[in-house]
Amino acid sequence: MKRGEFWIAYVLLLLAQLLLSNFFHVTPYIFLTILPVMVLCLPIRMGTLGAMLIACLTGLTVDLLSEGVLGLNALSLIPVAFARNGIIGLIFGSELFARKEDFSVGRSGFGKVAAAVFLSTLLFLVIYIWADGAGTRPLWFNGLRLAASLLASFLVSLLTLGVLAPDSRK
Repeated sequence: MKRGEFWIAYVLLLLAQLLLSNFFHVTPYIFLTILPVMVLCLPIRMGTLGAMLIACLTGLTVDLLSEGVLGLNALSLIPVAFARNGIIGLIFGSELFARKEDFSVGRSGFGKVAAAVFLSTLLFLVIYIWADGAGTRPLWFNGLRLAASLLASFLVSLLTLGVLAPDSRK
């Protein structure tokens, strides 16, 4: 995917996240997010600091335009950007970094990509739910919210992979 196409898709998915945050509150147990997969799919060439800056700006945009709690998404998304290279290295190996090549489902396989999406979404939601509850919610509620939100967000995030991580062989 060309650089311009990626950023257009990124902004469109940011708008989709704003719609999810503003209009799709099904239950207090489910928080839908595609932000972790958006940060995970940032180009490999982008360093950790650049990814953290993009994550911060993305999180603050969502915080300002939808959630109302300034900094909550940014607080949760910056560690995902920090751990992004570690997750990619753990799941895909160092080959992607050596070739400076972005991952895709077609080249890396669905299982590996799904595992990377799962880990990044889990990291984001653990921090988000912990910070959102801030000691006011019981552990059983936070655990149930984490499980339900992880399942729902993971499934929605898998749908976005075709947009941000397309198979370049096609």
